[in-house]
Amino acid sequence: MKSNESSRRSGLGFTLIELLVVLAILGLLAGLVGPRVLGQLGGAKSKTVAVQIKDLESAAEMFKLDIGRFPTDQEGLPALVTQPAGVAGWNGPYLRKGLPADPWGNPYRYRSPGQNADVDIYSLGADNAQGGDGENADVGNWQ
Repeated sequence: MKSNESSRRSGLGFTLIELLVVLAILGLLAGLVGPRVLGQLGGAKSKTVAVQIKDLESAAEMFKLDIGRFPTDQEGLPALVTQPAGVAGWNGPYLRKGLPADPWGNPYRYRSPGQNADVDIYSLGADNAQGGDGENADVGNWQ
């Protein structure tokens, strides 16, 4: 009768050792998989920046076709969304969804004439500072 009772008790739940083994396995999996998933998320932001910069560059080219020049430094990227004062021939807005911010919430930078291309359109990366590596690296239309 005792053996019947003890086998019934052991079948009712998990032992502490079993729970610790499961927690250890889950911890190892999270330690191995977590950094890879987060790394892919960061890479997606860098790819998003490159795509958005290409869109901004295309819009600036359309502005140039209509006006005969790129937006000036003073007009900047907002000229692609709202008509600058005193500009005839503007046929915008050249961006369908308005002027985007980079994936880190910072505005895109614009320089005309550019140092690397006709115009420079770039993001300073996650740290919003010049230079950097990985997610902090600057990304521009000249790369």
